[in-house]
Amino acid sequence: MSFSSPVFETAIRSLPLVSRGKVRDIYAVGADKLLIVATDRLSAFDVILPDPIPKKGQVLTAVANFWFGKLAHILPNQLTGIDPQSVVAPEEAAQVSGRAVVARRLQPLPIEAVVRGYLIGSGWKDYQQTGAVCGLPLPAGLRLAARLPEPLFTPATKAEAGEHDENISFSEAQKLCAARLANVLAGTGKRGEAICGEARDAALALYREAAAHALARGILIADTKFEFGVDASGTLHLIDEALTPDSSRFWPADSYREGENPASFDKQFVRDYLETLDWNKKAPGPRLPAEVIRRTSEKYVEACERLTGEKLPA
Repeated sequence: MSFSSPVFETAIRSLPLVSRGKVRDIYAVGADKLLIVATDRLSAFDVILPDPIPKKGQVLTAVANFWFGKLAHILPNQLTGIDPQSVVAPEEAAQVSGRAVVARRLQPLPIEAVVRGYLIGSGWKDYQQTGAVCGLPLPAGLRLAARLPEPLFTPATKAEAGEHDENISFSEAQKLCAARLANVLAGTGKRGEAICGEARDAALALYREAAAHALARGILIADTKFEFGVDASGTLHLIDEALTPDSSRFWPADSYREGENPASFDKQFVRDYLETLDWNKKAPGPRLPAEVIRRTSEKYVEACERLTGEKLPA
């Protein structure tokens, strides 16, 4: 089996497989670390599509690692600094090259930490119906894609396979964290409700600094989703991925117009194509035309190179 890009699924035999997500394959490295490999799989409408997007896994890894380094002064993160190729068999090194990290094994918070800077997507639909986003009131008269007066923290549940995330209130998020983190926080003197508050404050701080950096490079971060975890002492960490084209909505600043649905650097390009098809948005997903695959790959690479200021390695 060849593992030159694109990589749809890894086949690492030297480590125990923990899980395969929509994009990432995760392996155990001892009892306290994980090897997280970003494949080139792409999901849309919660369905994994049959065609990989070349270089996508490399982009996700490069972008996330860039942000982990740049934002480490705000919050510690999952990275160990261990070379992923050093924890697999020599013949498996090509599968992880440029697309994997060795991470600390932490207890994830049971919420998606979503931050919205612009009025788009489900937030726009909510605002049209209620004048608020996830219960947070906004001024009247805002238009599609308008920049919000202040970024909003709008937590969501973590959906099981085949289900959709659901927006919840901050108090509901606190209750979830209190219930799910009780055991890991026992003896630390910390409570899940307080950890949830730390996650909210960290998410907003991370978003503000990242949005300023991205804007200077011609990209608007309309919204993004963070994942957080805690260690045995109850210290909050940034985990999973951060501010990538998969977890964020990136818009080119030079073509942004309030009142219009902006072009995008993320997989919205694929979603827009899929909306033209007679497809029920259930598995199996449709095959993608070569042109859609090529242009999607180019959008991911362009976002990576703009944000990081470096060329993606061949």
